[in-house]
Amino acid sequence: MNSDKMHNLSLNDIRISDQFWTRYTGLVPKFIIPYQWDILNDRVEGAELSHCIKNFKIAAGEATGSFAGAIFQDSDVYKWLEAMAFSLQTNPDGDLERLADEVIDLIGRAQQPDGYINTYYEINEQCKRWSNLVEGHELYVAGYLIEAAVAYHDATGKDALLKVACRFADLICRVFGTGEDQIHGYPGHQEIELALVKLYRKTGEKRYLDTAKYFIDERGRSPHYFTREVEARGGAYLHEDFKDYSLKYAQSHIPPREQRTAEGHAVRGTYMYAAMADLACECGDDGLMEACEAIWDNIVEKRMYITGSVGSSGHLERFTTDYDLPNDTNYSETCASIGLVLFSSRMAAIKRDARYMDVVERALYNTVLAAISLEGDRYFYVNPLEVWPASCMDHTSKSHVKPTRQRWFSVACCPTNVARTLASLGQYIYFRDDDLFLLNLYIDNHTEDLINGCHVSFSLKSSHLIDGKSELTVNAKQPGTFTVGLRIPDYAQGYTITVDGKPMHPTVEKGYALITRRWDGKSRIGIDFTIPPRFVAAHPDVRADAGKVALVKGPIVYCLEEIDNGENLASIIVDPRKPIVEDCDPDLFDGTPVLRCAGKRISNENWDAALYQPAQFITEPVELTAIPYCLWGNRTPGEMLVWLKASV
Repeated sequence: MNSDKMHNLSLNDIRISDQFWTRYTGLVPKFIIPYQWDILNDRVEGAELSHCIKNFKIAAGEATGSFAGAIFQDSDVYKWLEAMAFSLQTNPDGDLERLADEVIDLIGRAQQPDGYINTYYEINEQCKRWSNLVEGHELYVAGYLIEAAVAYHDATGKDALLKVACRFADLICRVFGTGEDQIHGYPGHQEIELALVKLYRKTGEKRYLDTAKYFIDERGRSPHYFTREVEARGGAYLHEDFKDYSLKYAQSHIPPREQRTAEGHAVRGTYMYAAMADLACECGDDGLMEACEAIWDNIVEKRMYITGSVGSSGHLERFTTDYDLPNDTNYSETCASIGLVLFSSRMAAIKRDARYMDVVERALYNTVLAAISLEGDRYFYVNPLEVWPASCMDHTSKSHVKPTRQRWFSVACCPTNVARTLASLGQYIYFRDDDLFLLNLYIDNHTEDLINGCHVSFSLKSSHLIDGKSELTVNAKQPGTFTVGLRIPDYAQGYTITVDGKPMHPTVEKGYALITRRWDGKSRIGIDFTIPPRFVAAHPDVRADAGKVALVKGPIVYCLEEIDNGENLASIIVDPRKPIVEDCDPDLFDGTPVLRCAGKRISNENWDAALYQPAQFITEPVELTAIPYCLWGNRTPGEMLVWLKASV
């Protein structure tokens, strides 16, 4: 394969003005970053303690005490800094930048002379560096440091954090590899691989790319490093969940380029697949790309929820088998959907294929947004598609399911991951090449770029979620010939395209309608999609959804909540042949469209105290209101349901 990857636009050049999205992205600098800063300093009453900043102060010799929190706690600070960096690119703020600089200085003071930095090992087990790659997360945490450093340098031009990251990355390059004096291991939790590729792209230092490739190439080779490492420790584990450790859990059962199905811990997997895509592109590695394509197809066709979430098992947060997609016990970790966004967006840029962006859009509009409250101060770690609050009990199969968002978590990887994703939303809207400009997401924005030597501004105005209409204004400051591509979403049931009011019938390649012409001055491209609300069904082999339907409109999955539809939502039956009515109530979620349809509820009027009795069903008509899945849990707590029984 050739590495003709499309490029993201710099966040500095994109201004998002979308009514739907700014309610979230606007919270990042004004509330989310300050709120999470208070969390990292343990200043939010009633929230789980973070210990993060204190750990760094102890490691720097500026406070006393023992390390506290999860072994990978440092990563929360790094993701918070990356969110800060992305935010500063689009919303410069001197006060926030000064705060970031203070944190960066603290990180620098905590770094060891040889470049090593990890507060858990510096404080607790200095002599045990790199001795527990299965569980220790040293390389995982290092990856987030590197990503934050690259983003902060992009945002500010300041290199203090980049120098910290490079010193640590240089140490990692010396410690790991094929040499006799090197460790022939790889990370238990992937992340360092994609970070090292970013660092290579930032610095041009090939050793970072080589080490990322080494970690992928070495993984899964026999004899397996993880097996030997555990044996060397006498079979001891830090975490009780690891006592039944399986190589599949960390995608190390076979070499990555031989893998064809998504296995194991969903976040580990999706991060690794993203790195594999990067390396396939940078190294022209057809074998890695073939594996990426097969794994992506397996996820999307057989192991992904309709909401774009992955990882169906509540035990070990993992993929299971094809079509195993339970709705009320699933895990669907927020970070796993973010990992799927990272993987799919890379595949889209490399393959120039819109179907990958269909999945990015699905995950962003549903699971990623569901993970945060409208106020920005509550979070979901787990994202089920059916919730009965009374059954979400400790020490049961649903103990991981929370019926309400939480202020924070003792393992808090998801909130900071959501923050950095929202802050970097602009990078997914467009791709560009020398003479090709692709529109991926119909999110109101303005940007400027050089296309084929021509200075061009692009402004998108869209009511896509309401009526399917969008207008892209292309303003070429000097004449130039180039191609503008418009993504045709998989859910569009028809579309028309006009340029300055005149109908166009452009060529469509891999899901993009391509308009090639000599652009001069201002031109308006109109895109009108037919996107009616509809009922959809799952593949018959998805046992949890057999005989059920879900309500969707465009990329948005809808759900029922108890506050609108009463209790025992599981007793509701709908007829998918009946009409669906859209309603924009300005008093409900700022006018976000809700869907209404007729249904029936199985009544309990003919039941006495008996638990079981001869089958005889009485139904009563009900008018149902469905809201976007991403908005559930923002009002009165109660039941929630995505998949509805259908009368067939």
